[in-house]
Amino acid sequence: MKHRIVVLGAGYAGAFAAGNLARRLSPADTEITVVNAVPDFVERMRLHQLAIGQDLAFRKLTDVFAGTGVRLRLAHVTGVDPERRTVAVTGEDGDGELAYDTLLYALGSSVAHHGVPGVAEYAFDVTGRSSALRLRERLAGLGEGGTVLVVGEGLTGIETATEFAESRPDLSVALAARGELGAWLSPKARRHLRQAFDRLGITVHEQTGIEAVEPTRAIAADGTSIPADVTVWSAGFAVHPIAAASGLEVAETGQIVVDRTMRSVSHPDVYAAGDCAYAIGENGLPLPMSCASAGFTNMQATAAIIARLTGSEVPTTGLKYHGNHISLGRRDAIFQMVDGDVRSKSWYLGGRTAARLKSGVLTGAGWGIAHPTFGMPKRQRRLATAPDRAGVRVAA
Repeated sequence: MKHRIVVLGAGYAGAFAAGNLARRLSPADTEITVVNAVPDFVERMRLHQLAIGQDLAFRKLTDVFAGTGVRLRLAHVTGVDPERRTVAVTGEDGDGELAYDTLLYALGSSVAHHGVPGVAEYAFDVTGRSSALRLRERLAGLGEGGTVLVVGEGLTGIETATEFAESRPDLSVALAARGELGAWLSPKARRHLRQAFDRLGITVHEQTGIEAVEPTRAIAADGTSIPADVTVWSAGFAVHPIAAASGLEVAETGQIVVDRTMRSVSHPDVYAAGDCAYAIGENGLPLPMSCASAGFTNMQATAAIIARLTGSEVPTTGLKYHGNHISLGRRDAIFQMVDGDVRSKSWYLGGRTAARLKSGVLTGAGWGIAHPTFGMPKRQRRLATAPDRAGVRVAA
């Protein structure tokens, strides 16, 4: 019988991982199924562009995985039973259950409300395509002088505020930062960032935590009222509670606790990649939820799965950041180099050159998704062992 590999999620982590597994494992021994809620690959790093009205082409997952041998199941994941090694799903075909021998959990993350009153009811976000399209419709209805408040001074908040201000100069765009804008950047990069905000006319409210969101304003911790026809919440990410409810060991964040190979510390048949993995980087700190982390963790997870199934030594891939890349609209960006402790180095790249580099990164990621197996190799690896359905591994 074939070894059943189920990949949950077809985002940056899941789609790359499924393609890599299909490329390197023999289809004579393995059966790979990807479960995803929507039929397209969603370029999350571009969703702020979609929200402001830019037209983006979405790749159909059926086209992405055509000819790879990967099976696609369009459905929502409703539960995982790691003891029975099954996944519960619901979709157009109704409720169902998928059995697995190896599970790669890569369901990603969504916006974190942090319990702030009014966020769920009145705020918008760019963490998913449906939410970005909802924001797009709202922004399209704003006339000249409409006010937009972006909450959060992280990469998503900065990219969203600058994209909106550049694309819609008729709007009044502001950003609320709990701390100092660009505090983690080097002095020169921070100066570049502030100059970009000034050039785009973005108002910055520093040291301003938002305690409540209402239909036409946000309330700061000190009671200050900030006008906002539209509030865009980008103050962090949260994972779905499915992993915690399943009995897998999770961190306080709800992320699956994994070892250095992205293997669940509580259930060895489960691996995690992307935002839902609580993985420790080479600096001894948890990897942040980001596209870069999705790349690191999916490469490590797939390498470990392949090695263990084929009887090879498990390699370790790098879990070290080299820099932060921040778009500041379509014609400006910052690339900030960091050291091993993710502290900014003095050198940075900015302006159009950095913008072209960021565009190249996005294009490259899109190409990689569109070609998940990068052309099937002439020789794919056979499994060293085959599972029986009682959970005992026997010689193939």
